[in-house]
Amino acid sequence: MKDLVWDKTLSVEVDEIDEDHRRLVDLFNILNHSVADGDSSDYQEAVLEELISCTVWHFRHEERLMLKYAYKESEEHKTEHEELIESAKALQQKFLQAGKRIESQDFEFLEHWLTEHILVADMKLGAYLAEVM
Repeated sequence: MKDLVWDKTLSVEVDEIDEDHRRLVDLFNILNHSVADGDSSDYQEAVLEELISCTVWHFRHEERLMLKYAYKESEEHKTEHEELIESAKALQQKFLQAGKRIESQDFEFLEHWLTEHILVADMKLGAYLAEVM
């Protein structure tokens, strides 16, 4: 599996959100390398947990900004956050129950999950925040 590469395509033009996204991309790549390098399943579990925890924190960060700046699509965006967290936790449970192995389709899911949310929902939020901040 290839690394995700941070570039301007993923920038929502709001520095504090972009910083969070860079961290999530870094964690995705760390997890990717840990699997490719055959690191212990305990280490992979810790990285996956950190990725999920950072994602939860990041979503709360976005939701705080949506509240502060009265983002009209905040409920839809928050619902998407909740669905993404549920999906990530389901993947985590699969990992724990399947002999602690991450499969290539799991990485494809994580990559799509991360980039799709940034490129669609977060781009709209970023455009709005760039106008009102």
